[in-house]
Amino acid sequence: MTAHSTFATPAIGAFVSFFMILVPLPALPAEPQAGAVAAKAGSLADVLDGVTPAVVNIAVRSGTPGEANPLYNDPFFRRYFNLPDAQPRMSAGSGVIVDAAKGYILTNHHVVAGADQIMVTLKDRRRLSAELIGSDKATDIALLKISGDNLTALPFGESDKLRVGDTVVAIGNPFGLGQTVTAGIVSALGRSGINIEGYEDFIQTDASINPGNSGGALVSAEGRLIGINTAIIAPAGGNVGIGFAVPIAMASAVMKQLIEHGEVRRGRIGVAIQDLTPDLAQALGIADTKGAVVSSVEERSPAAAAGLQAGDVITNVGDRAIAGSTDLRNRIGLAEVGSEIAITYVRDGVRDTARVRIEADRGAAKAQMPDRLQGARFDEGSGSVSVVSVEETSPAARAGLRPGDVIVAINRKPISTITDLNAAFEGATETIALEVVRGGQKLFLVIR
Repeated sequence: MTAHSTFATPAIGAFVSFFMILVPLPALPAEPQAGAVAAKAGSLADVLDGVTPAVVNIAVRSGTPGEANPLYNDPFFRRYFNLPDAQPRMSAGSGVIVDAAKGYILTNHHVVAGADQIMVTLKDRRRLSAELIGSDKATDIALLKISGDNLTALPFGESDKLRVGDTVVAIGNPFGLGQTVTAGIVSALGRSGINIEGYEDFIQTDASINPGNSGGALVSAEGRLIGINTAIIAPAGGNVGIGFAVPIAMASAVMKQLIEHGEVRRGRIGVAIQDLTPDLAQALGIADTKGAVVSSVEERSPAAAAGLQAGDVITNVGDRAIAGSTDLRNRIGLAEVGSEIAITYVRDGVRDTARVRIEADRGAAKAQMPDRLQGARFDEGSGSVSVVSVEETSPAARAGLRPGDVIVAINRKPISTITDLNAAFEGATETIALEVVRGGQKLFLVIR
């Protein structure tokens, strides 16, 4: 029997599935099956001949959830309550070899999370043990390493230059069947609201993607890797033509940090931001329709040192246009700490550029948070508290908090620091009203 996890996404109103597929223990992932492809005009067969050897099947062995409780390891306890013997769990996904010399494989965080053992099956049926170099939940990217000869790697494409309508091919291991290829087009770009952690810039495609494709390759018609398949909209548990991939530009930035540090060290410049809406653009007197508005600047921050001010509209980072606040957050969060970036902004109708240094995200406080806000990370600055991230299914997520929210008051009492936030919840047993700013609009969240 197979299963895969789903979670609800309010912005989309459907179930989003991550493509792992669980199989009974001794079952192993199905080996790739050879298939005849007719050679004719317009066929992708020649391109795929050089691509498919780089896409691998990944089998993960992990303990059962019960192993976290020591009582489950007590034979008397298990016999007294008639519990079955603990069995390891096997799950299957996909991955992409991106460096043949070093044996690096990109896949999804959720494919290898909690793994005790990771085995990789190549297209030529070799099975190799893999080492986890590092993993990043916020972008759902993980990096593995294998040792083997005659490996084939996929070259990176330019995901920043994709256009809606471009032909793409999805390759992976759906339902444990073995390597499968499907084709489609880029349906949309810059999708967000899928992963509650908030580091999102998804490529949407109608190339058929199903459970088990997690970590597989999204490839251009020229045979270059442009994305790592990650999620689908799946109201009935199967493909309905809406799949999502992490752009390779983002995945490669994560990969670089995982190689250097074993983790992602996120950057910051010390600003609170919000989307540039048409109404806000009109109020600020600017013609730009895309960008991120600086709502506040922390004192003694890199942004303050560079001269950025509240009300500035950031339109570009380097030579890339910024679509909105999520796009800017991704760019800054994945920039190398200690580096400088060029930020183009509009102030009073005048366009200018500032060089801003990236500093390490101080991350602020996840620990010692009120029980009703557990699962959220907060930062403080310029007289407000902002939500950095929210773990899915956590109390904070159930309360309605989202990454990017700015908390300005609790029960109509203004707050400016995380200490104020804690103090407002301390000893409170009644319903609490959180006043937050989201997308330039104020709203109340009722927390019971």
